[in-house]
Amino acid sequence: MKEISHRERLERCLSGDRPDRVPVALWRHFPVDDQTPQGLASAVINFQRIFDFDLIKYTPASSFCLKDWGVQDSWRGSAEGTRDYTHRVIHHPDDWLKLNVLDPKDGYLGAQLASLELLVKELGPEVPVIQTIFNPLSQAKNLVGPDMLLVHLRQFPDLLLAGLKTITETTQRFVEAVLNTGAAGVFYAVQHASYRLLSPLEYETFGCPFDLKVLQPVGDLWLNMLHLHGVDVIFERFLDYPLSILNWHDRETSPSLEDALSIYSGVVCGGLRRHETMVLGTPQDVVKEAKDAIEQTNGVRLILGTGCVTPITAPFGNLMAARKVVEDWK
Repeated sequence: MKEISHRERLERCLSGDRPDRVPVALWRHFPVDDQTPQGLASAVINFQRIFDFDLIKYTPASSFCLKDWGVQDSWRGSAEGTRDYTHRVIHHPDDWLKLNVLDPKDGYLGAQLASLELLVKELGPEVPVIQTIFNPLSQAKNLVGPDMLLVHLRQFPDLLLAGLKTITETTQRFVEAVLNTGAAGVFYAVQHASYRLLSPLEYETFGCPFDLKVLQPVGDLWLNMLHLHGVDVIFERFLDYPLSILNWHDRETSPSLEDALSIYSGVVCGGLRRHETMVLGTPQDVVKEAKDAIEQTNGVRLILGTGCVTPITAPFGNLMAARKVVEDWK
């Protein structure tokens, strides 16, 4: 079969047809580089020129959407490339009422849009780029801290809900601005849809209404991915979310890729363990696990990837093995 462009390969995958080969995409953080629009764009362009993945999930520091509210963070050497929060802005429950709706074209939000525009312009329309969007509840966690979020959720629900409303309006405006950058879609990160953190009813109250409002504009984009973070995820609740690709820690928690495709009509993204295989394994381990993922799905409605961000400590040979295996195992 004749080789096709990244975009066409993904379009065929989304339609349920078998493309010339299974699409593959790995993404990582770029610490220090991610502190300026040009720095992040240049780092990602260099990464893509080396590996030529089928899509780029643009991965800024998680604080990009919070710094205009006053959050501060610092790079301290995490293997995942993430930054540590050094200053939160919600210290008392009433502080949720003090958040203001942000202009997506100003400050750090505006800088991220500028970086996204640089990347899309440089790579062109045949290399799809999707912008990371943290859902309102995930942003709230980083504004107050993970432990206090659950305290406020259960002890001061009305105040937290007011804060989530402000975060949601800001995030929806940012998503609307993403539409004008040439990006192919969004990568929508959900971090609290886990039985270990919230009950299904709690997520219905503090997650779903805000998620669905943020996602209203994404119907105008063609490549949208949902990421369910963590283990014991409330997977079934998200089958009707308006996104066409689901990504979760499939090697660490149920369902498997095969089981997911039996209940989900879209595309699944995963198959590779990010620590045990991509960091600690060998290229042979990567090939073995990738082949298993392709066999589970019969190579249809699958994007080969990791269940979450690939650590920056993953060896070059393992990354290249993930990229090359799809060429040999179609």
